[in-house]
Amino acid sequence: MGVLLQIRDLRTSFFTSDGEVRAVDGVTFDIEEGKTMGLVGESGCGKSVTALSIMQLLSRGVGRVVGGEILYHGENLAAFDEVQMREIRGNEISMIFQEPMTSLNPVFTVGEQIAETVSLHQGASRAEARDRAIEMLRLVKIAEPEKRERDFPHQLSGGMRQRVMIAMALSCNPTLLVADEPSTALDVTIQAQILELIKELQEQLGMAVLLITHDLGVVAEQADEVAVMYAGKIVERAKPEIIFARPSHPYTIGLMNSVPGVTGTKQRRLQTIPGIVPSPLNWPSGCRFRDRCVQADDGCGETQPRLLEIEPGHWVSCLKVPVGAAPALAQG
Repeated sequence: MGVLLQIRDLRTSFFTSDGEVRAVDGVTFDIEEGKTMGLVGESGCGKSVTALSIMQLLSRGVGRVVGGEILYHGENLAAFDEVQMREIRGNEISMIFQEPMTSLNPVFTVGEQIAETVSLHQGASRAEARDRAIEMLRLVKIAEPEKRERDFPHQLSGGMRQRVMIAMALSCNPTLLVADEPSTALDVTIQAQILELIKELQEQLGMAVLLITHDLGVVAEQADEVAVMYAGKIVERAKPEIIFARPSHPYTIGLMNSVPGVTGTKQRRLQTIPGIVPSPLNWPSGCRFRDRCVQADDGCGETQPRLLEIEPGHWVSCLKVPVGAAPALAQG
């Protein structure tokens, strides 16, 4: 399998009355065909803006890609106009949003909304589009799809609405699905069902997935590769088994230690990362994690670390982790 999507030094800014907000500032990663890339980090680190940049769904007149490339099959989506993006968006690249109730139109039935996507991108007739909508509802395991396709969004539970969003996103057989916190608003049982459904459909359809989440447990189960994002940058990237066994960036180690767990026969003490994510209006000089890092010294404020491969397939952006050094282990 080859590389489907290449993000190269992506920089996205929002221009406000307070100044330029550099939400994504030099992000680079690849997504291979049929594989899942997990993008993790705290709220406000730039995960969702990265997704919106790929989809070209940034607020008009406020947000825009100011640098870098988004290469899909070798073509730079950042240079596409709206007409060109409409051919791609929803057809070859689809997106699932965090809250389906705000994404679905309340005045149309769910069947009509799925059918509209099929008609728009596939040129299907009204009857063909309706049949496809019912087929997709059945695919995402909604009972009685012939009946449910006539329901309005408010008549469905949160889990069913999210299934409808997945059905709509997959109705045109996309090659890439962008899933932005697809289970956040759901209870734990339904979360597991939705994530398992995405994984099952991915295997059936052979699509790639960009899975955006703050839940490390989710990426451990779902992702083929993990990119840890902090303050608009990727600070660590590797396969999940490497990230969980040998986290090396102090921020990644902090994330691991902030998850409740058990060591041996005793409950491990929950640790926190001090401080808050700095403002994108005024990123600190040097390493952006330095004000929260217990290992930081004066040199961390002078040089911005580059993402370097410290071992095969393991990339870290930290001055304290030299190339070839044995990666640090999470404490506790």
